[in-house]
Amino acid sequence: MAKIQKPEQLAMIFTIIERGCGNKLTKLYTKNQVFTHMRCEGTGTATSEIMDILGLGSSEKDIIMSLAPMSAARALLDRLEDDLHSAAPGRGIAFTVPLSAVNSLVATVITMRTKVDWEDGGEMDKEKKSSLVLVMLNQGYTDAVMETAKKAGARGGTIVRGRWVADDGMDQQFQGVGQQAEKEILYIVVPREIRNGVMEAINTKHGVQTEAGALVCALGIDQMVHLG
Repeated sequence: MAKIQKPEQLAMIFTIIERGCGNKLTKLYTKNQVFTHMRCEGTGTATSEIMDILGLGSSEKDIIMSLAPMSAARALLDRLEDDLHSAAPGRGIAFTVPLSAVNSLVATVITMRTKVDWEDGGEMDKEKKSSLVLVMLNQGYTDAVMETAKKAGARGGTIVRGRWVADDGMDQQFQGVGQQAEKEILYIVVPREIRNGVMEAINTKHGVQTEAGALVCALGIDQMVHLG
């Protein structure tokens, strides 16, 4: 009996790019063996001067979340940094976050469909240099939270609208979080060495017991490139 190969670890590729470029970008990714995408809209928080320095373009953003085997995700970002750099349809950033677990059927289907044409997927042994800080907070407090993050060293972030969904018991436990259903989620990419300081500053000033009701977490970024 043939041995069933275990699906490769998957990664989520987060791409934050100028509004209106998302569809062209997903077509580019699909041509390069990354097939599964989710798109939403966001708004950048950085000043125009900082966005020019970072090459992030306008404040209105398309956020693309793509699933791929880790080797294909790393290889795509390597190519975006090299021969595909000029093919990106707008300015922004793309980065990968390893997934520790995912539905086994999803992992199998995505791995089977992906045929990586290059030799290895850019195996990376180097220490992760950046982190993605996620902050879920009540609407109306984003500017204050972002100002706190900037004082702790962050340069800017991207805002996505969301909604709090929980049972009554959770609402009572997290009074600051549950008091308002409409939420905003801040995506803040920071160097790893300042991650804890940014998170602590936000939590101290705008945590779950405050009116902002901020929940803060972080994910390690495996690789990051600038687009456009």
